[in-house]
Amino acid sequence: MNQNAQNNAVPLRTRLKQRRAALPDAERDRGALLIRGRLYTWLASRRTALRDAGSADIRHIAAFWSMSDEPALQALLRQWADDESLTVSLPVVTGPGQPLQFRLWTPDTPMHAGAYGIQEPDGPDAPAPDLILVPTLGFTRQGDRLGYGGGYYDRTLAALKTSGRAPTAIGIAWACGDLSNDAYSPAPHDVRLDAILTDKGWALPVP
Repeated sequence: MNQNAQNNAVPLRTRLKQRRAALPDAERDRGALLIRGRLYTWLASRRTALRDAGSADIRHIAAFWSMSDEPALQALLRQWADDESLTVSLPVVTGPGQPLQFRLWTPDTPMHAGAYGIQEPDGPDAPAPDLILVPTLGFTRQGDRLGYGGGYYDRTLAALKTSGRAPTAIGIAWACGDLSNDAYSPAPHDVRLDAILTDKGWALPVP
């Protein structure tokens, strides 16, 4: 990212947060429901296709605990956690500049407020994820992601790839986060997502 683009990232994040905060409650609820439905259907179809092909199944899902302005995923996480063939984990911030850790979560897992006030589970360490859902503030149609500025997911995705355990990474965003009409250039260290799902559908389908 050049210096001008880097300097533009902060006001761009502010504009994106304002856009999503302006979404009407009814549109927000409907959009989150559509995202959950598409995710549920996609995962069920993908698992069937993988099993039919004799390929490794998707069993371990690293999700995130949605904040108030993000698409609410909690109802879907409860559904997945009730499926004995799946595990669900949530991220834990262990320190500045560190990749996220993922700990197992069920609806009965005790939670606490983490470093940024986001709920984190007190469960045991989770297996390496086969699928990771990434909170996405802004996005391009090529899979570039603009997050909240901490770099946690870029470090996490890079570390997973280095370990040889690269999961399918799906960004979860509001459609108003589309950066097609905004001046945005990703930084060299930014890791592209495999797909992006919004309340209006797949902005970038899973390959």
